[in-house]
Amino acid sequence: MAENEETVLSLLKDVGLITDSDVEYARDNANASGRSTLDELLDLGLVSRLDITKALANTAGREFLDRIVGIPDEIVAGFSATLARKYRVFPLEKSDNYLRIAISDPLDFDTLDSLQFQTKCEIDPVVVPLPEIETAIIEAYGSLEEPEPPAIDPADITILGSKDKGPVTEEDNAVIKLVNSIIIEAYHKKASDIHIEPMEQRLRLRYRMDGVLEEMMDPPKHLQSTICTRLKIMSNMSIAEKRLPQDGRIQVVVGGKSIDLRVSTVPTTHGEGIVMRILDKSSLTLGLPELGFLSDDQQTMERILGLADGIFLVTGPTGSGKTTTLYSCLHYLNKSDRKIITVEDPVEYVLKGVNQVQVQADIGMTFPAALRSMLRQAPNIIMIGEIRDSETASIAINASLTGHLVFSTLHTNDAPGAISRLVDIGVKPFLVSSALRAVMAQRLIRKLCPVCKAPYDPSETELSSIGVKPSQAIGANIMRPMGCPKCNHVGYKGRAGIFEIFGVSQDIQRLINESASSTEIRARARQMGMRTLREDGVRKVLAGMTSIVEVVSATVGDKA
Repeated sequence: MAENEETVLSLLKDVGLITDSDVEYARDNANASGRSTLDELLDLGLVSRLDITKALANTAGREFLDRIVGIPDEIVAGFSATLARKYRVFPLEKSDNYLRIAISDPLDFDTLDSLQFQTKCEIDPVVVPLPEIETAIIEAYGSLEEPEPPAIDPADITILGSKDKGPVTEEDNAVIKLVNSIIIEAYHKKASDIHIEPMEQRLRLRYRMDGVLEEMMDPPKHLQSTICTRLKIMSNMSIAEKRLPQDGRIQVVVGGKSIDLRVSTVPTTHGEGIVMRILDKSSLTLGLPELGFLSDDQQTMERILGLADGIFLVTGPTGSGKTTTLYSCLHYLNKSDRKIITVEDPVEYVLKGVNQVQVQADIGMTFPAALRSMLRQAPNIIMIGEIRDSETASIAINASLTGHLVFSTLHTNDAPGAISRLVDIGVKPFLVSSALRAVMAQRLIRKLCPVCKAPYDPSETELSSIGVKPSQAIGANIMRPMGCPKCNHVGYKGRAGIFEIFGVSQDIQRLINESASSTEIRARARQMGMRTLREDGVRKVLAGMTSIVEVVSATVGDKA
């Protein structure tokens, strides 16, 4: 609701519930206390939450209900409790592809887009006061918050495909439980990586959560060798080889849920360091709003994904979410009337309904070789894990020019820089201009914890660090992290992307054909309305999604 505060205040004034002087008085108090103007008006008793909800309904032209009653049990049972709790919504009516739903803020388009994507239904929002919705959720689903996952006995974990013969001593059994506990805890904390690092006096354990490494309680140093051996057995590595790096994979079932981990070992001064990457399959089915697209960028992406042919590239450094974005695009396009083939190194996730090819350079199955074979399979859509050389780039270009839609990634700092990169690796400019449809650069930023984030008034220095004038911040929903048990007291929970979407128009094609520099192409794209990574981050700061510090750190090298 906070994003629409100025709209609501204007409507409340229009209907005579408050005056300009009421708003100014409340705003002064809000600025002093770090709260929103609406919260101050509520505390002063000048408006009620019912007044605000009715104003929102009026603004959006939506039906208003003051209570939720008489909803059939089959409608409630057929709707996800997780979605109801996450978005604070409640089902009212459901048919084949139609869902009538209670929501307190009909102008929250990100929530509406997410619900439409996840339910595969046309959403018809009805405005209901939030307390009524929360009461209905508690009565129907038992609580407002997701229940904590049940405690899992570290012994109750099944390893798939391992050559493990089981424990033979009590110490073996203790190490197995310790290793299982490390994996279970990391999974429950939604960590992306587990780092086990041998130091001189300690064995350090760290989890990477929302892109930041956090130290956990150290395992006993004297168990270093047996922990390493246990993980090698689980991932089918050689326990005799300690001088060379090794790679493996662990598949385990925890509490009925399958978890995949990609394991890497490397010899260090004080023993073998181990990193386990937890492959989260839930990220594959994220909709565009969950990736972090605001509504206008989402429309641009949907237009790009609707193209019949051409190349769409996603650029950014390692760890910026490129693969997740590509998989989400494929999930969006994965229909029964389309054939999709991917070539990857490695295939990290198995996509249902998609033909996936694993690169194996040692037997001659390189990216170019796989691509040539793929084209004989008559696909509609091709995804290439990464364009690394001129041969791969040339085959991808030719595929796009012969009627295929091609997705891939490239390592460049910004979106227009992809053109220079393609030319540098040997693709002719006229082929780049003919085949390339769009490039998107992206970075990941941490999202503020929805439970504990708090509004505040940033200083002029803070605003200037992201190129915002104080006048532009008036009425914005700028928040800062506070910290609570839900976010491990860091103030952030989850991540989203910031994006720079660069479309190849006729003007850009002309510049490419003229071998214009990357600077010239970028300047022209900016004139045509391309938003930079920094500018997209600023929009998300002003909307209360993230903090100024996060955007500054993620876009240090961003060019105007």
